[in-house]
Amino acid sequence: MQVTETLKEGLKRGYNITVTAAELDAKVNAKLAEAQPEVEMKGFRKGKVPMALLKKQFGPRILGEAMQESIDEAMRQHFEETGDRPALQPEVKMTNEQWKEGDDIEVSMTYETLPEIPEVDFRAIKLERLVAPVEDGDIDEALENLANAANNFEDRPEGEAAESGDQVVIDFVGKVDGEPFEGGAAEDYPLVLGSNSFIPGFEDQLIGAKAGDKIDVKVTFPQEYGAEELAGKDAVFECSVKAVKAPKPAAIDDELARQFGVDSLDALREQVRARLESEYGDAARTVLKRHLMDALDEVVKFDLPPSMVENEARQIAHQLWHEEHPEEHGHDHDDIEITDEHRKLAERRVRLGLFLAEQGNRNEITVSEAELQQAIMRQAQQYPGQEREFMEFVQQNDQALQQIHAPLFEDKVVDYIFELADVTEREVTKDELQKTLEDLNDD
Repeated sequence: MQVTETLKEGLKRGYNITVTAAELDAKVNAKLAEAQPEVEMKGFRKGKVPMALLKKQFGPRILGEAMQESIDEAMRQHFEETGDRPALQPEVKMTNEQWKEGDDIEVSMTYETLPEIPEVDFRAIKLERLVAPVEDGDIDEALENLANAANNFEDRPEGEAAESGDQVVIDFVGKVDGEPFEGGAAEDYPLVLGSNSFIPGFEDQLIGAKAGDKIDVKVTFPQEYGAEELAGKDAVFECSVKAVKAPKPAAIDDELARQFGVDSLDALREQVRARLESEYGDAARTVLKRHLMDALDEVVKFDLPPSMVENEARQIAHQLWHEEHPEEHGHDHDDIEITDEHRKLAERRVRLGLFLAEQGNRNEITVSEAELQQAIMRQAQQYPGQEREFMEFVQQNDQALQQIHAPLFEDKVVDYIFELADVTEREVTKDELQKTLEDLNDD
């Protein structure tokens, strides 16, 4: 095998690799010799088929395998000797396109190598951790929100009209072209106006209704409606309003606590306190991590693989475009222009991502199998009734598994740096913490 350097420019590398015909032939013969004892062929005992006949019968298939293995072996040996780590999959192609059996194999290999990552004295990084204690008023506010969420409804006085947020109890029959359609009727249906649980425009037409009213609600089914036979069709729902009920917040007492699975109001208060402490802690950590990233961005400098930056910039541009166009769910739109701002953000992400990955490797930071499985289970709980299918999908999909593994690994590296950095604490209110978090999101 012969390797000749053709390109060394920044992080770009290029090489010509030659595998001689003799090396390739030796590999083919070795493969045939390994298989010979198990080969059976008419006219010969098992293991006694002559090598020349084996080569004639199986040579072409074995040759293809040997070529691929030879190229892979040459690349592996090259990376072991140079210490290069490709940023992305190397581009490899044969250069002697008219190759025939008996010729040397000549291939070109180009790639961008990962840069050398500098050392950083984390003790010189100064950070401030915000600490927001949970006040009794915060707990009272959270309990009021729980009580509002656990709304009961009580009849409005006779003759009062329905308002947004009220519950109307209705009988209805839906018709298209004057004919009822399947699934379009119900009796004693409790509908909260403003919940957006019905077709757009339906609930608005019941605002102002009174018990005993009969109202024809006219709507148009959305074009993307699940039932194809109704999509885009005009419909009339003949509604009978049987009751109008106003929301009545639940009392903050032991009964409310039992609705949320605990025995007493005191127990519910402690549960709420623990949840708020966790929320404030998560918010404070988000702020601290962002400040760490800003500090690292100032002191960590090295060349970046251009292809990694371009790929990241393309993903950023694509993501931001879809956030600005939420109505577009597909990917058949026009090309999205990549701006200097996209590239600047991409450079930061790539630089910090490579830096944190290197710190994790240098300091043997790993994510245990138990930690990974716990994270998978937490995400699976976001799909009620489909937990098993989600977990099976992740286990069988390397990309999905990596999307869960990567943030776990990054958080462990960040925690490692926090332990070494100069971190002081400052007490703030809940509102100050929230404002700081919002300011970060606006940047």
